[in-house]
Amino acid sequence: MRRIKPKMCGNHCTRIEHVDVTLDNNHILEDVNFHLYCGEMLTIIGKNGAGKSTLMKALLGEIPYKGRIIFEDMRSGKRSRMKIGYVPQHLAFDKNTPTTVYDFFASCISRRPVWLMKDKKTYERVRQELSRFQAEELIDQCLGDLSGGELQRVLLSVATCPMPNLLLLDEPISGIDRNGTTLFYELLDELKGKYDISILMISHDLDFVYEYSDRVILLDKTVEAEGTPAQVYRTEAFQKTFGYAEHPLFAPSAAALSGRRTETEEG
Repeated sequence: MRRIKPKMCGNHCTRIEHVDVTLDNNHILEDVNFHLYCGEMLTIIGKNGAGKSTLMKALLGEIPYKGRIIFEDMRSGKRSRMKIGYVPQHLAFDKNTPTTVYDFFASCISRRPVWLMKDKKTYERVRQELSRFQAEELIDQCLGDLSGGELQRVLLSVATCPMPNLLLLDEPISGIDRNGTTLFYELLDELKGKYDISILMISHDLDFVYEYSDRVILLDKTVEAEGTPAQVYRTEAFQKTFGYAEHPLFAPSAAALSGRRTETEEG
């Protein structure tokens, strides 16, 4: 059963308006429009090549685009600079590196070379940040020794230090087992509820998307469907892209299938 969501605060809004992306004469995104509010998890789904990661790169400012991406304070009506956190699908590094979680995290938040000395104050700060995502025990482990789920929790800790207005996640649970995936989604659910941040995620796991997302966008170069998971999963665009989701609400029941067989036999 899908959980009941807390009310969104509505204090901030990220507006994506008429975003187009063309790379090497290839029109990848066309007139993409949607709003994302604080305290909300919005998940982008779609087939491979639909432009999901391209949209993420546009939001990060990594590629040129046409249109507008606006972060607005809903209380004052003023636009302000958006603080963005980002968790990639994979972190490229040498698996044999002696770099520890502390070394990696400290290098992201400190201007001093971390290999010169281990600063006690920084060490305690890193440990506290990791504890938010049940990862404090990993602080002295080498990055190459972490499981996929452990590494993603470390990256989530880095991405939220300091706490952003908008957290972007590009298929963050790819290759992680089901227990690790469940924990990751539960941490995200707690994060958005406690800090009222906006979370925009790309995912292919339709069951978890249905259970944890506030809203869903089905993307295929443009927005083909938008709404709650239940609304989007019932659309013709969703059925055309995925068929039936592996979720009891949308899969044909045994009784329905039996009825179809009986009708066929009688016909």
